[in-house]
Amino acid sequence: MTAPLQTELLQLAHEAARRAGALLRDGRPADLTVAATKSSPIDVVTEMDIAAEKLITNLIAEHRPRDGFLGEEGSATEGTSGIRWIVDPLDGTVNYLYGLPTWAVSIAAEQDGETVVGVVAAPMRGETYHAVRGRGARATGAWVGERRLTCRPSPALDQALVATGFNYVTDVKVHQADVVQRLIPLVRDIRRSGSAAVDLCDVAAGRLDGYYERGLHPWDLAAGDLIVREAGAVTGGRPGERPGGDLAVAASPGVFEPLQQLLEDFGAWRD
Repeated sequence: MTAPLQTELLQLAHEAARRAGALLRDGRPADLTVAATKSSPIDVVTEMDIAAEKLITNLIAEHRPRDGFLGEEGSATEGTSGIRWIVDPLDGTVNYLYGLPTWAVSIAAEQDGETVVGVVAAPMRGETYHAVRGRGARATGAWVGERRLTCRPSPALDQALVATGFNYVTDVKVHQADVVQRLIPLVRDIRRSGSAAVDLCDVAAGRLDGYYERGLHPWDLAAGDLIVREAGAVTGGRPGERPGGDLAVAASPGVFEPLQQLLEDFGAWRD
């Protein structure tokens, strides 16, 4: 991929994330209603979620009509350009529904199945993270200018701060809680933010030593996975596999392997 194309995709992802984030932040109604449900009554899809995805896909299609899309809220087109956009218009939907600040807009562009550009905007934090494959990861926020992201130096596993997330399906969530119960005596502590994209960016920014979750979808992972890898962290799924629905793990290099092995031993990949 040429540098001009990388720059074009990055700028477009930034603009789409900025506009969608502003729509979600400024347009959130006080009487937010549920438009539909997903796998359980808790897993809500808000009207704003759907509106944000439409804004993103319309904006990108206006500039690049031959590109494909895969979006959480139903956008799925093949395209003919070789570029496909992976869009989560609102990662952390339940947080957003309840008025909690940890939610994000996640947009990635892939070429030939490899993510080449990723942007995660967290409007209530006032932060935006981005990465271009092979060019590192950066963020803007309350600090002055753009900051290059670097994951934390690896501590011993028993000193590692690790984040995770839970499925909305009760039986799966119960098993995930059992895994946490077994893991927590072996690490410094566990955090749970409610947004996979934000957790991945927090590993990239050195705010966490590691993160894992089962049951994620491509739109949950695409942008954040690139950002955290470009910040020097390691990502994967079960041993020898890429991160995916069975398991996604991201951690600083010295934490990754022992954490991944514990999760394999504990059956974190099982329903």
